[in-house]
Order: sequence, then C-alpha cells, then structure tokens
Amino acid sequence: MFNYEEAFSRNIGWVTQEEQQKLKHTKVAIGGLGGVGGDHAIVLARLGIGNFHISDLDDYDVANFNRQAGANMSTLGQAKAAVMEDTIRSINPEANIKNFSSGINEENMDDFLNGVDIYVDSLDIFVLEIRRKIFRRCYEKGIPTITAAPMGMGTAFLVFMPGKMSFDDYFAIVDAATNSSEEERAQIFNDNIIRFVIGVSPSVQQRHYLVDKSSVNFLKKKVPSTCMGISLAAGTLCTNVLKILLKRGHVIHAPHGMHFDAYRNSLIKTWRPWGNKNWLQRFMFWRVKALLKDNN
Repeated sequence: MFNYEEAFSRNIGWVTQEEQQKLKHTKVAIGGLGGVGGDHAIVLARLGIGNFHISDLDDYDVANFNRQAGANMSTLGQAKAAVMEDTIRSINPEANIKNFSSGINEENMDDFLNGVDIYVDSLDIFVLEIRRKIFRRCYEKGIPTITAAPMGMGTAFLVFMPGKMSFDDYFAIVDAATNSSEEERAQIFNDNIIRFVIGVSPSVQQRHYLVDKSSVNFLKKKVPSTCMGISLAAGTLCTNVLKILLKRGHVIHAPHGMHFDAYRNSLIKTWRPWGNKNWLQRFMFWRVKALLKDNN
C-alpha cells in the first residue's frame, strides 16, 4: 500500500516535514521528456512533487537508448509522454498529472502554465521559437524558469527569475526578416542555435574534448550527447528547483550561470552582463562558429 509520507521519508533531514508537504502540493511544468526531461521528471517525482504538467510529442526510438531514462526495448515506439506519465505514477500513485501529449503551442500554452510554480525547460535544443514564447509567457506570469543543458560530460544551467533579466534580453535571438531567402533563414537558424548554446554555456568547456566535429551539425539538427551529462543536468536543475520552491539558499540567476564539467574536473561560474550582447559572448560566438564552420 502506497503511503506518501513513508515513500519520501528519506528526504526528511535535507527537507523538513513541512517542506515535504509543500513539495507535495507544488505544481511543476516540464516541457520535453526526452533526454534531460525524462530524468528531470523522475528526480522531481522522487523528490515528492505532487502535481505535474508534462509535454512531449515524440516516440522512443533506438537512437534514444544512450541517454533517455524511458528508452529501452520495452518502450520502443511508444510515446515519451505516456511512458513518463506512467513512470511518475509508478513512483507516486497519488500524483496529479496533466499530459499535453500533442506538444505545447500558442493555443494551449496558458493551460500548460496554469497554476504552475516553476517551469522546467527540457525542450529539444533546436526548438527555439516555442521555447522563446514559453519563457516570455512565464516572465509575464511571474513564473520562475530553469534550464540545464547536458554539455558533453557536464552540465550548464541558467535560471530566469521574475523581475530579473529575461530570456529574450539574455539570449538576444535574431529574427529573420519576412523577405529573407531560404538560405538566409538557414544561416540565421544556425547562428541562433550557436547563441543558445553559448548562452547556456558561456565557457563552452565541452569544446576542449570534442573528438569528432562532424558529429555536430545544427542545420541537420544533429548533436552528440552522453548519459553522464543528462544525469548531471538533472541533479543540478532539480536541486535549484528545490531551492526556488522552498525559498532556501542563494539561487544563481541570469546573467549569472554555472557550468560543471566532470571530464575536465572543472567548475566555472559565469557572469555575462547584457547576455549574448556582452563582448565575451560575441567573441565566443565567432569562435564556435569558426570551429563548426565545415559542418553547418
């Protein structure tokens, strides 16, 4: 027989009984349930979060096996959102879950964010437009947002707090002109992915041990990933979710960020006033672009 207090009793000591009850009544929205999103959902469920809005529109395939929590032979071809909903319920049968299995769009975005205490961003790296709209809506509604990206064998994370620097101001994503050619739009898309990567990871530590540059092709929506980066991202992000929800401890938020790389045994805290408009970011943009020139 399931008992909430017993199931999450080993959390007590790191959180109080009262804080655990607060987590039970908290609502978290998770956009994307693939690599990092699946791990985020599981860690937050084991933390005792009691209410979820979740979304993903993809199915599991074999290429997900190296890193995605729900990917295995028994789930091959199944919807990620359905599998992760079942996984959360198997951890906490009392959890309230609203599944936006057809994805997040402008029509259902307000419903997806309705009543949530924090938004966890784990959308695919290449889904920039809907990501921008969700972050913008969260900022308007005063919802804290957090993203942690698996970068090689490490993770970099950013938090956007209500009333502080916004996603748009930090990343400075460029919109294509309405009369732009297909080639120009492709180039702008490629450049915006670089802006997103260097924005999340200003130190770009992972570039030092990328052994095959051909594995990175933004135009083909192709990037390598490791399960170590995924696990580190989940631990880092969910720790900060706890701090934000319980109002405990200092939370690093944009334009400040942090990148831990286990491969390099390196922790770097970053500060980029004006975000990607900072001169260091402009320099890194051109450096990364040159590094990947032949692949994109």
